Amino acid sequence: MPKAPKTAIQPTRAEDYPEWYQQVIRSADLAESSPVRGCMVIKPWGYRLWENMQRALDDMFKATGHQNAYFPLFIPMSFLEKEAEHVEGFAKECAVVTHHRLEPDPEGGLRPAGALEEPLIVRPTSETIIGATYAKWVQSHRDLPILINQWANVVRWEMRTRMFLRTAEFLWQEGHTVHATSDEAIAETEQMINVYADFAQNWMAMPVIIGSKTPAERFPGAIETLSIEAMMQDRKALQAGTSHFLGQNFSKAQDIMFQAENGERQYAWTTSWGVSTRLVGALIMSHSDDDGLVLPPRLSPDQIVILPIYRDDSQRADVLNYAESLKGALSSKSFLESPLRVAIDDRDMRGGEKKWHHVKRGVPIRIEVGPKDMEKDSVFVGRRDQSKSFGMNRDEFVAQVPAILGEMQQNLFDRALKLRMDNTHDINNESEFRDFFTATNENEFHGGFANCHFADEQSIEPLLKELKVTIRCVPIVDNDEAGTCFSTGKPAEKKAIFAKAY
Repeated sequence: MPKAPKTAIQPTRAEDYPEWYQQVIRSADLAESSPVRGCMVIKPWGYRLWENMQRALDDMFKATGHQNAYFPLFIPMSFLEKEAEHVEGFAKECAVVTHHRLEPDPEGGLRPAGALEEPLIVRPTSETIIGATYAKWVQSHRDLPILINQWANVVRWEMRTRMFLRTAEFLWQEGHTVHATSDEAIAETEQMINVYADFAQNWMAMPVIIGSKTPAERFPGAIETLSIEAMMQDRKALQAGTSHFLGQNFSKAQDIMFQAENGERQYAWTTSWGVSTRLVGALIMSHSDDDGLVLPPRLSPDQIVILPIYRDDSQRADVLNYAESLKGALSSKSFLESPLRVAIDDRDMRGGEKKWHHVKRGVPIRIEVGPKDMEKDSVFVGRRDQSKSFGMNRDEFVAQVPAILGEMQQNLFDRALKLRMDNTHDINNESEFRDFFTATNENEFHGGFANCHFADEQSIEPLLKELKVTIRCVPIVDNDEAGTCFSTGKPAEKKAIFAKAY
């Protein structure tokens, strides 16, 4: 029997996908567990990746007229109680502060002291505290719209955690806007989900489906929630971003009113929208392989790493000079209007060990240069999206590198799109639905996206609970053909995407 091919990550995706995911994070040096249960330490390589995501999104937000601000981490409990559906949706996840100081305990150690008059909630989301602020800012229609985003951390007391995907504390952005009319607020909601889709597809190389959430899956207190849904390599869905039309619910709870042009006092219309460090998890599971992380060039902290190869100190100076010259030539180039991010790794370690370090971290292009390459004025190139390396004339490579990176970016998107298309199926009856979502063995990648007509969310809830499947979204595009519900046989106007999900 032939031996299984060796891979840098053990176990492989096929052997144990959840553990493979954890090992990719560890081997790529993205993050590690912290002493605080359910929280993580994001390490420099992981944080640089998040920073690149932040910068791209921040530019997109500002291009659509939004400004950044910052609001308190602590929210009075009474603020959440004003919007009943909202507090019910988040109550079990809230971290609560009840005291404002510590004092020595007579029996040793410290104990809380100074009970607060009102408990404070550590921000799970900021609709209520920001709404209270907006109520002071908004007096007239001339004060509208308010278009604000904040970059912040939030806390949701999760029982089962997984790095980047679901942690007790995570980083995110949350946009909160106020409008004079329902139409303006709906347009804002739609605009921002399209911004997220643009980012996911053109920066993350991750294809997504835009759709609306069903009532049971909506954000607590929202009239409408739009989401982008992506398929991971194990065929599970991941919600990668949401945008909420809140109607006047939070305005009435927080008393956000304005004098309209006709002189009448009216409640404003609000929205909120957000993405988080969950996108890092999405990126890992969309593209990475059994040798480690695979990063799309647009977001990789370093797009190119140069690895000088030399035997002794007599060769070292010349090879390093060649590497520095190459770095300068590459750094003068641009990829999609941004200067190339190029690094030289001259650490004192073996070449093979150094190469695999960058393979596991997902660097798109590795370049090895040594005395023989200098003689030929060439470079030896390894692409993270391909298994084979190749030699190339130095000047030719420098000229072609933006196109190579563009090809790699597109390759990753095309692979992910093919995976989704190959594993999305129209299903018309309950028997097929059950078969689709039932594994034949413990490690099988099964299921995917089931595209089904459905009529009544409540009537199919027991089936979904049994199979651990959720309605991901009702797609907005190409979803006008009426049919019959796959489970009840009742008339149905739309199809929905059903999947197992993170």
